[in-house]
Amino acid sequence: MKLNELKPAEGSRKVRNRVGRGDSSGNGKTAGRGQKGQKARSKTRLGFEGGQMPLYRRIPKRGFTNINRKEFAVVNLSALNVFDDGAEVTPAALVEAGIVKNEKAGIKILGNGELSKKLTVKAAKFSKSAAEAIEAAGGKTEVI
Repeated sequence: MKLNELKPAEGSRKVRNRVGRGDSSGNGKTAGRGQKGQKARSKTRLGFEGGQMPLYRRIPKRGFTNINRKEFAVVNLSALNVFDDGAEVTPAALVEAGIVKNEKAGIKILGNGELSKKLTVKAAKFSKSAAEAIEAAGGKTEVI
């Protein structure tokens, strides 16, 4: 067998039916769409329900986006155990350690997990439980 003798398998290729190309084709004039009406004409937009009030307009609007919202990068207490005992944990140190990818509007320390080391933690915000746990471990919290 040669390359120029290759042919697709029988029945694997189907010729596209070109509609609206003359009456003698069998699919001329109305192009297989029947007579008049919405389905015989052009497409309708997404979400169109035939003139009925569409779902996205029937459902009430709710809430808003606060343009002044500050999003904090959150760090749990369990993640702070990677630092040495007595170390100072700053936002820069957290980024360097790979705990936080970027600082966003600041860093908030949350009280999830156990802290087994005495650390001085500097962050924008602390949850109550996190601040208590840091001080219980003998460390200090500092809001920056």
